[in-house]
Amino acid sequence: MNRTNVGANTNISKMFSDILAVILGYGVVFVINYFQHRLEASWSIALLVVIFGAVYCITNYAQSVYDVTLFFYLDRIYRKITFSFAFAFFVTFAELYMSDEVVVDKPSYYEFLFATLVSIYLVTYIYRKFGERFSYRGIPRVVFMGRRGEFNKFTYFLEKTNIRYELVGFVGYSKDSCDESYLGSAENLEEIIKDYQIDQVYIMDSHDVELKLVQDSIDLCIRMGVTARAIVNIYKRRRAHSFVSTVGTYPIVTYHTVTLNRSAEIIKRIMDICGSFVGIVLSSPIMIVTAIAIKLDSPGPVFFKQTRVGKNGRHFKMYKFRSMCVGADDMKKDLMEKNEVEGGAMFKMKDDPRITKVGKFIRKTSIDELPQFFNILGGTMSLVGTRPPTLDEVEQYDASQWRRISIKPGLTGMWQVSGRSDITDFDEVVKLDTEYIDNWSIFLDISILIKTVLSVFKKDGAY
Repeated sequence: MNRTNVGANTNISKMFSDILAVILGYGVVFVINYFQHRLEASWSIALLVVIFGAVYCITNYAQSVYDVTLFFYLDRIYRKITFSFAFAFFVTFAELYMSDEVVVDKPSYYEFLFATLVSIYLVTYIYRKFGERFSYRGIPRVVFMGRRGEFNKFTYFLEKTNIRYELVGFVGYSKDSCDESYLGSAENLEEIIKDYQIDQVYIMDSHDVELKLVQDSIDLCIRMGVTARAIVNIYKRRRAHSFVSTVGTYPIVTYHTVTLNRSAEIIKRIMDICGSFVGIVLSSPIMIVTAIAIKLDSPGPVFFKQTRVGKNGRHFKMYKFRSMCVGADDMKKDLMEKNEVEGGAMFKMKDDPRITKVGKFIRKTSIDELPQFFNILGGTMSLVGTRPPTLDEVEQYDASQWRRISIKPGLTGMWQVSGRSDITDFDEVVKLDTEYIDNWSIFLDISILIKTVLSVFKKDGAY
């Protein structure tokens, strides 16, 4: 069954800016009444302010003001928000004069309306002019595949919307001799996605192109866990979820295998920040004792820092407590023949001679992974995700295995709570990781976290 993605085009930041505008309007009235020693007048309109803000935002939503694909011309937006303001005004005005039980200070209410109208116009202007500079970190890295003329026209449309993206370059259907934005042809799409850490591919101007070429490109993106946005609506979904939107005169069908949309990413990030902060505070005594034990047990640094591969091929430094002797990475190639994971795309060895005495204990209890809370707090990892692979592991991935790194790596995940020591088939690891990606929800994350805690206390599956 296809999973819809109703929140994918919702402009959360614009919604928050409107809520802020209403709060600012009320704040002006509050300050005025404070200096006039009339705070009771401010409290008397609090309920009307809440009703006004709710009606205003709901009306904006109904007019698609919070749709990122809407052309954000200021005159057009001002007409829409003025209508929403007027509607919210009449609703609260009716409540003010038709209910005998509502006792408010009417002058404060009128001051609120005037201050809020000015605030709404001002905040909207600032949002349009400067909002892009304050876009969230990690906006998607995008390439466009199609013909040069349609590419220029489509990017012109995109610039008028609130869709945030980092344009990496242009991919032609065939070999081209374009300018520096040209990255290559469709036949090299897999290498381009890997080399440039691409998150999304817009596939354009396909009406006179062989359908198999377009379908193969979409299928490749699906296998790799990269979002494909086809600017036509006649292609089969295959194994991906899809939703339809428009930009200007272009209809777009988006094929994606990652369930998280922007709203879900915000919720997950809030969980990561709160969870990692709590984790750091609660585990700090353990980390201090562990650092001392490592230093006394063997020569070398306390922390082990290694380059790992994150979302869609991005590199980051992952931190762990050092559980192996110095030079362990150099010894790995001599131990590969004893690797217990089939295929060589992941290394696991039960009696690894590189592990120190303290290292064996902290790996068994998962204490060695506590410093990863700092990775999570910094945004390179998540509490729940997929295991972050090493560079040499990723080099062996095929297109379908690449999909397991289409989300942020996690401190724990589906594979870790499914008996990780007993799984020796890497394809089974990929299956568990993609199962998590396909079925993500807040409740699934909470369930995995609970299972992780129980598994740590039981000392299951770690070595």
